[in-house]
Amino acid sequence: MVAEPSIEETPPRLLDFKQERIRTLHYTWIAFFMTFYVWFNMAPLSSTMLDSEGWLTDEHIKILLIANVALTIPARIVVGALIDRFGARVVFTGLMVLMAIPTIAFALGTSFVQLLIARLFLSSVGAGFVIGIKMVAQWFPPKYIGRAEGFYAGWGNFGSAFAAMTMPWFAISFLGNWLGLGDDAWRWAMGVNGLVLAAYGVFYYFAVRDVPEGTTLRTSKKTEPMMCTSYGDLIQYLIWSFPLMGALGVLAWRISTVKIDGDSVLSTQALWVIYGILAAVYISHVVKTLQINLPYLRAGVPDDEKYHWGSVAALNATYFANFGAELAVVSMLPLFFETTFDGLTNGSGQQLVTATVAGVVAASFAFVNLVARPLGGYLSDKMANRKRTMLIYMFGIAIGFAGMAFIGKWGAGVDSDGLRTVVPSFGGIGWLVVAVGITVFASIFVQGAEGATFAIIPMINRRMTGQIAGMAGAYGNVGAVIYLVIFSLVDSRTFFLILAAGALASFLVTAFLLEEPKGAFAETMDEVEVT
Repeated sequence: MVAEPSIEETPPRLLDFKQERIRTLHYTWIAFFMTFYVWFNMAPLSSTMLDSEGWLTDEHIKILLIANVALTIPARIVVGALIDRFGARVVFTGLMVLMAIPTIAFALGTSFVQLLIARLFLSSVGAGFVIGIKMVAQWFPPKYIGRAEGFYAGWGNFGSAFAAMTMPWFAISFLGNWLGLGDDAWRWAMGVNGLVLAAYGVFYYFAVRDVPEGTTLRTSKKTEPMMCTSYGDLIQYLIWSFPLMGALGVLAWRISTVKIDGDSVLSTQALWVIYGILAAVYISHVVKTLQINLPYLRAGVPDDEKYHWGSVAALNATYFANFGAELAVVSMLPLFFETTFDGLTNGSGQQLVTATVAGVVAASFAFVNLVARPLGGYLSDKMANRKRTMLIYMFGIAIGFAGMAFIGKWGAGVDSDGLRTVVPSFGGIGWLVVAVGITVFASIFVQGAEGATFAIIPMINRRMTGQIAGMAGAYGNVGAVIYLVIFSLVDSRTFFLILAAGALASFLVTAFLLEEPKGAFAETMDEVEVT
């Protein structure tokens, strides 16, 4: 029996399933795809839920959608540490099997409180993304890492868009009409989601292994905060850890502003209790970080363990400004096109940009992910300098969002929330076509930047790839929270200008803090560690 060539000897080909690393890549992006499909399975069925359950209200749905992202931030941090401790295969299997429980519990919920608790726990499934980053990094050498991570992330992330496309058909047409399940069809659809997720989790455990044959899986001895290799890095780590708790505080505040039957969902007292808990968690994190890092620093850090923490900070900033912006834009884009172009009619006076048309136009932002994110990783591999590639993408995001700000101009009036109205900058359907082109241009840079970000992360510190990926991933959700809160306070044109400013700020942070990884285009990961 002929042994399979090493991963350095045979170039990776996407459909060469004889290569174990290619099989692992496909099994892993499918796992990520499934976690995102389940994570975003509620939004496309929200109106169906309202129609079938008389006790549900629009305010309930708003709170459930907020709850759907609430625990993703801490979950990505915790999961990042767990995969460095136990390996990606075990943690990915565990996450998928465990998250099937709240998925099915949500399907069985008969009260708002039950739905809320189930959705809060289910929001942790969004941490699946960072697990695959570690798995893929262990199977591909640096010169291929960008395109492998980009393909994994781009196709896996499509799970959210695919849920929006298929869940209504699966629940309403197939289960509701064809199988005659009626008003309970949405429950059956989500229940099936949970069962399939658990089944694939078990399959994944037996289908893959953490590292190629002959390679030792390197794990941390304990699940603990990130190790820093200088006092300055330690201070940076503590500073950059604070917004992770702060974003949860912003989420709690946002939930407290929602009222049902005239009463706030969270009372003032409950809100302050949450603030106190978040403060206690952050203080505990600081104490634990100092306990493990100060003795380590006093003893002297070996040269082969040193890494540049400023690069971690820079990639936190890039993911805040690209993935955070993507989540926020996807949430508001359909309504933006529908309201901005509501005066555009055909010869019969019929509105051209209906809710359906606006949804299709906005979907172009998500569809680009299939190509743009892998392309970002590919260009990071092929260009001579990964930092320069990152900077080009972040500057492109700033230009793209500035362009989207000029799709519309401020109108003369204000809307029901007291915000300035936005009308098309130019008349006619031709401008709508241009607007779609501008949107696609911005999307290419946003999602390409995501691929470029995770083309660098695995090379900063191999032993802590999980934690670094977890922190950067969490900053993507922090960005989404902050940007969505800002969007609730400003008009759409101002919002796009703020997104452009955020990308420009990230460009500057990256320019000053990001260092080109050592051995960024090496043949093997071992060369990265000795360079």
